[in-house]
Amino acid sequence: MSSTAKGWEDAYAKAKEFVSQLTLAEKVNLTTGVGWQGEQCVGQVGSIPRLGFRSLCMQDSPLGIRFADYVSAFSSGQTVAATFDRDLIYRRGKAMGEENKIKGVDVLLGPVAGPIGRVAEGGRNWEGFSPDPYLTGVAIAETIKGIQDAGVIACAKHYIGNEQEHFRQVGESQGRGYNITEAISSNIDDKTMHELYLWPFVDAVRAGVGSIMCSYNQVNNSYSCQNSKMLNGLLKGELGFQGFVMSDWQAQHSGAASAVSGLDMTMPGDTEFNTGLSFWGTNLTLAVLNGTVPQYRVDDMAMRIMAAYFKVGRTLKQDPITFDSWTRDTFGPIHYAVKEGHQQINWHVDAQKEHGNLIREIGAKATVLLKNNGALPLKKPKFLAVIGEDAGPSPLGPNGCSDRGCDEGTLAMGWGSGSDDFPYLITPLDALNFQAVEDHTRIEAVLDNYAWTTTEALITQEGATALVFVNADSGEGYIEVDGNAGDRNNLTLWGSGDELIKNVSSVCNNTIVIIHSVGPTIVTDWYDSPNVTAILWAGLPGQESGRSLVDVLYGKVNPAARTPFTWAAKAEDYGTEIMYEPNNGNGAPQQDFTEGVFIDYRALDHANVTPIFEFGFGLSYTTFEYSNLQVKKTGAGEYQPTSGKTPEAPTFGNFSTDLDDYLFPNSSFPYIWQYIYPYVNTTSSFADASQDPEYGQTAAEFLPAGATDAAAFALNPAGPGLSDQSGGNPGLFDVLYTVTAAVTNTGAVAGDEVPQLYVSLGGAGSPKVLLRGFDRLAVEPGCTATFTAELTRRDVSNWDVEAQNWVVTDAPKTVYVGSSSRKLPLSAALS
Repeated sequence: MSSTAKGWEDAYAKAKEFVSQLTLAEKVNLTTGVGWQGEQCVGQVGSIPRLGFRSLCMQDSPLGIRFADYVSAFSSGQTVAATFDRDLIYRRGKAMGEENKIKGVDVLLGPVAGPIGRVAEGGRNWEGFSPDPYLTGVAIAETIKGIQDAGVIACAKHYIGNEQEHFRQVGESQGRGYNITEAISSNIDDKTMHELYLWPFVDAVRAGVGSIMCSYNQVNNSYSCQNSKMLNGLLKGELGFQGFVMSDWQAQHSGAASAVSGLDMTMPGDTEFNTGLSFWGTNLTLAVLNGTVPQYRVDDMAMRIMAAYFKVGRTLKQDPITFDSWTRDTFGPIHYAVKEGHQQINWHVDAQKEHGNLIREIGAKATVLLKNNGALPLKKPKFLAVIGEDAGPSPLGPNGCSDRGCDEGTLAMGWGSGSDDFPYLITPLDALNFQAVEDHTRIEAVLDNYAWTTTEALITQEGATALVFVNADSGEGYIEVDGNAGDRNNLTLWGSGDELIKNVSSVCNNTIVIIHSVGPTIVTDWYDSPNVTAILWAGLPGQESGRSLVDVLYGKVNPAARTPFTWAAKAEDYGTEIMYEPNNGNGAPQQDFTEGVFIDYRALDHANVTPIFEFGFGLSYTTFEYSNLQVKKTGAGEYQPTSGKTPEAPTFGNFSTDLDDYLFPNSSFPYIWQYIYPYVNTTSSFADASQDPEYGQTAAEFLPAGATDAAAFALNPAGPGLSDQSGGNPGLFDVLYTVTAAVTNTGAVAGDEVPQLYVSLGGAGSPKVLLRGFDRLAVEPGCTATFTAELTRRDVSNWDVEAQNWVVTDAPKTVYVGSSSRKLPLSAALS
C-alpha cells in the first residue's frame, strides 16, 4: 500500500488512526467472513464492537440488490454498454449505489470486467459490458465512480481470466459427473494479459475502486486468489491498486499462501458453505502468532479494507442493514444457517426512489436497431399481431424461479448471483396494449412459440404487422436451464425462436423481430429476408422492458445504440469456444488462450471474415455524415519509467504472543455454531487450536523464498510512483493527440449519433483496428456537432514482453473515425 497515493491520502490517514487501535483478533475479524448465511448479507466480516464497528456487508449484484425487497431491477451491464453514453452509465452506477446505501450495504459486488466476453457463449458475459476492453474500461470506470459517489464501495470482478462457467469450481463440476480435482486454468500470455484482460481493470483502479474480487479459475495453473503474480505483481505492483482484494465465494484454496500472495479478505469465510472451518479466522490468528504470516501482512489487509471504507465517505456511524438475504420474514434468526438469534431482520425499506424512469431511459437508449426497411417507427398501426412467449409474462411471475433460473415469458435479466428480484416487470405486451389503446390500434397476441395454427391464422389477416419476440438466456454455472449449465450450448435462439421467425416471415411481409438476449445469436438464416422488415436487439433491459421498447418502436426515442459485440454469420467465425469437456484427465482442465488479443471483432477482422452486424453498428431514424477530420499533436513529454523504492512494510500496534489471550471470550457473547471467529477454542497447543491436518509446516517449507519479506523493493517501471494516481505509470495517461471530426444530421428528425474513433497500431501482432474513443452526440436536423476525442500514450502503445513496459512502436499508425468498426470514412496518419 502507499498512503500517499493520489486520491487515497485522507482515507489512509483515517485508516491508520482506526487500525492502530485494533488487536490482532480484531484485525483478523476484518479480513474473514463469518460464514455462509452467518448474518444478513451474502458476505459479512466480523464486527469490532469495542470501537462501534458493526461489520461490513457485501451484497450482490451488478444490476440490483440480490435477495432484497423494494429495490430496482436495472438493465444489465452489457445492455447499458450499448448506449455508448458515459453519463447514462455513471447515473446507473450512482442509482445502484444509492439503493445499496439505503439498504445498509457497504460493498456492492460489481461491476464486472471478467468475463470480458472471450467466448460468445460465455454464461456471464451479460453481467459485464463488452468484449472490447476500451468500452469495458470506460463503462466499469464510470460505474465505479457512480457507485462510490453514492457512498458505497464498488467491487470490480472477477479478476482475472474468468471466461467460462464450465469447470470453474471442482464441486460444481463433480456434481455434473466431471471428476476433476482442480478448477480450470486460463493460460494467458503476458502480452494478451496486458492488452486485453487487464486493460479494463486498469481503468477500474484508476477510477479509485475500493475492492477487487479474485475469481474461481486458475491463471497459468495458479489459483487467482493465491496467484502472487496476478495480485502482488500486476494488481498491487504494476497498477498500484490501493484497495483490498476479496475472494469470490469459496475461491480461497489456502491460508498462509493466499495471505502472502495478496488476498486481503476471504468470502464468505468458511472453506465450504456451512462447514464452520476457515483457512483464515482462527488459522490466520495462529499463522501470525507462530510467524508463518508476518504481522505487516495482516496490518496491510486491515489498512486496505478500512482505507476503501473511508474513501467513499463512510464514518464509524454506520447505516443499519435493513434486509435479510435468507428470508423475507420481518422477524427471524440473525444467524440463519443455525437458526440462532431471533430478532427483527427485515425492515422492508423502499430504496427505489424514481429509478424506474432512469431504467426506462437506459433501456430505450440501449435498444439497437439492426435492420429497418422503413417499417419503423410505427405510426398508429391498424393491426398489430404480437407473437412469441418473450412478449408476455411468465406464468410463474417475474421472480418465480430462484435467481431467475428459468426462461419463461419475456427475458429482462439473466440468471445467477448477478440477478435481483423485480419490483415489477412491464412486459412488451403490457406497454404495447397501452399504446394500442391510445392509437385505436387492434392488437392480438399469441404467447406460445409452438401454436403455429393459431399464429398463422392471425398473421395472415389483412394489414397485419407482426412483432415477433424471441430470446436467448444464460447465467451462472450453479444453475442449469434447459441443459445449459451457465454457458450457452450454442448461439441459436431459445424456444425454437429461429423457426418461429422463419415461419412468421414466410407468410407475413411486415415481420419485425425483437431479440432479448445475453449476447449475439446466429441470425444468418432469416435476417436478410425481405419480409423481415426490421430487427431490434433490446438486450436485458430490466424492469421497464416494455416501455423502453415501445419508446423506440414508436419513435419517442430515436435509436442510436450500438451493438457492444459482433454478430457473426456462424459460431466458428469468432475463433473461440467454450471447453465443454475436460481435457486433462482428472487434473485441471487447460484452457489455452491461443487466439491472443484476437477476440470478437478483432478476430473477424484478423481472419478477413465478414460479420452480419459488426461491432459498434446501429441504425437511426435519421442519417448522418462525417467530415473534417483533424488530428492535433499535443507535444507531451517523453515517457519515463518509474524508479525508486517502496518503504519497508509498516506495522501498526503490537500483539500478544500468548495463546491464552486468544481463547474464545465466553463471558462476552455466546458461541454460535458454524460462525467464523478469530479466536481459538483450546489453548492446549497451536495444532489443536488450528484443526488443520497440515498444521506444522514452517513458512520456509511451503512458501517461496522472500514471500514474507518486509524489506523495501523497487517500484515497477510500468507502475505509478508512491504519490501518483493508481492505474499505472502516469506517463501512460499523457494525452498525445486530440482528434476532432464534424458529424452532420442530414435527415429530417433529431437524433443521437455515436461517432467512434479507432486506431491501427501497425505491426504483425496487432488487430486491424482498436476502439480508442467514442461519444454520444445529440444533433438536430441540418445541424453539425463536433466529435472530440483524446488519444493517450496508453491508447497507442503495445506491451513489450522483453522490456516489461509499454512502448510506442515504430510501426505506422492510423486513426479512423466513423459510425462502427467497419464504417470508418475518415482516416489520418498519426505522426
